[in-house]
Amino acid sequence: MTREAVPGRATILRYGSAERAGLVGGQLERLVDDAAAFLGPSPDRPWYAGAVLLAGRGGTIALHRAIGHAVRYAAYDERTGAGVELPAGRRVAMARDTVFDLASLSKLFTSVLAVRRIERGELALEAAVASYLPEFGGGGKGDITVRGLLTHTSGLRAWLPLYREPTRAGRLRMLWDEAPAHPPGTVPLYSDLNMIALQLLLERITGRALEALLHDEITGPLGMRRTRYRPPVSWRPGIAATEDARPPWSGLDRGMVRGEVHDENAYAFGGVAGHAGVFSTARDLAVLARTLLNGGAYGAARILRPESVELMFTDFNGAFPGQAHGLGFELGRRWYMGAMTTPRTVGHTGFTGTSVVLDPTTDSFLIVLGNSVHPVRSWRSGSAPRVACADRMARAVAVRPERGRTAWFAGTARDTTATLTLPDLEQPWGRGKLECALWWDTVPGAGTLVLEASADAGRSWRPVPFTTVRTGQPPRDHPAGAVSGWSGRVWHRLTADLPDLPGAAPGALAGPRLRWRCVTSGPYTGRGVYVTGLRVEGGGNGTGAGRTVFDEARPRDAARIEAAGWTLSAD
Repeated sequence: MTREAVPGRATILRYGSAERAGLVGGQLERLVDDAAAFLGPSPDRPWYAGAVLLAGRGGTIALHRAIGHAVRYAAYDERTGAGVELPAGRRVAMARDTVFDLASLSKLFTSVLAVRRIERGELALEAAVASYLPEFGGGGKGDITVRGLLTHTSGLRAWLPLYREPTRAGRLRMLWDEAPAHPPGTVPLYSDLNMIALQLLLERITGRALEALLHDEITGPLGMRRTRYRPPVSWRPGIAATEDARPPWSGLDRGMVRGEVHDENAYAFGGVAGHAGVFSTARDLAVLARTLLNGGAYGAARILRPESVELMFTDFNGAFPGQAHGLGFELGRRWYMGAMTTPRTVGHTGFTGTSVVLDPTTDSFLIVLGNSVHPVRSWRSGSAPRVACADRMARAVAVRPERGRTAWFAGTARDTTATLTLPDLEQPWGRGKLECALWWDTVPGAGTLVLEASADAGRSWRPVPFTTVRTGQPPRDHPAGAVSGWSGRVWHRLTADLPDLPGAAPGALAGPRLRWRCVTSGPYTGRGVYVTGLRVEGGGNGTGAGRTVFDEARPRDAARIEAAGWTLSAD
């Protein structure tokens, strides 16, 4: 592919400060600390031997750091369950330009190549794969569509041991004969077979090898010089080691793998496969991330039109809650996107310990490349380092107070209750009004903010209904006095009529006590909750009628707020 001229030049990446990127520098530094904690027992063994971390926003890379080792172990001792440590002088420190086996991040490149064919009209999204690749139709796969491959709704099982067949023809025969585990379009099931099939389809309709397509249509135009299949021997000193691959945990007996693809099936296909096999660096992946956030262009090169990128970022799996998937990208997966998760956040992971997360909402990106199968895959479980980094990256994108320099922040601690309580209000019951600005982003159902009132000095509480208004949208009532989930990551104006509460003396001047109560539960949190500009207007004919009885902007009133778990924050 030649470089195509685009109007102007799309945003390109440069290194710069957190402030230039519109990020909070202290949070980025804590991101590194959070990631480094997993170099030790996590909880029993290190999650990875090392990692390269890259984070940015807009055109600025604000963090690019290497931690730990690219090569730490000579082997894995299955008798003791320990890694055989290399002498200190033979270990290889992780570097910012270390090359990683991306594992399933390779699927993103295959997907981009497929979407390019869709864009050009060479491939139809709803067409049967067998209409382009007749052999694929065997085993009852004739109804599987291109869309089914890209969104992992084909019905194919997750994996087949294709590597057990000694010849390419035998491996392909296994795929041709494979029957769907489920009727196409009925069950979301992540499958390597989808991307292997997509590779074969692309090679059939273009008459070119996937390796050449990757170079000519993606890495070449974008200047990604350290991204390719089958890295040459000269790259080996700069490549992170993966696993001491031996049965029974590995399907092949290869010893410590470094510089060759880790995945057994990709290895059997000569290192080039639609589901695995691409090697790259964090810096090169940042270019791909920036290209997609730019709508498919980088500098003077364009690899996709904006509407094609939108297809990659659009959920096609609405019928399967929790399995949102675009054409290649996953959407809204908190298990590795953490607090970066929004309805628009996209990303992908790789089995070797790699991940990419893009948030179009804030124009930010996070790349975590770790060698988590070094020395053996069984040491690693879960995705805690990815979540920790994503949580910290989300905090690095500042929430600026609507007014003033700070806002009350409920924090992002898990399984906690935080309360923000106003003092007793000198005004009659049922006659006043609360006003404030509210910002919330929590895990739906597992993070809830409730406005409550008490008539007995805080011994008992009841919810207070309120109304929120987002700029440019109609008011929204909250009759249960609570909010949860996604609010667009913008400020909302809130009003609430103070209620008549059982037990309150009519017209009593010892008015209600109000509080915000934020409750979190479960393994993940959102970006959090902020409140600012708290003000109560008096009503009725009592002492507080017609005047402001509480205003957070007044130092005397602000000093009387009781904060338990809430803090004043500028971000």
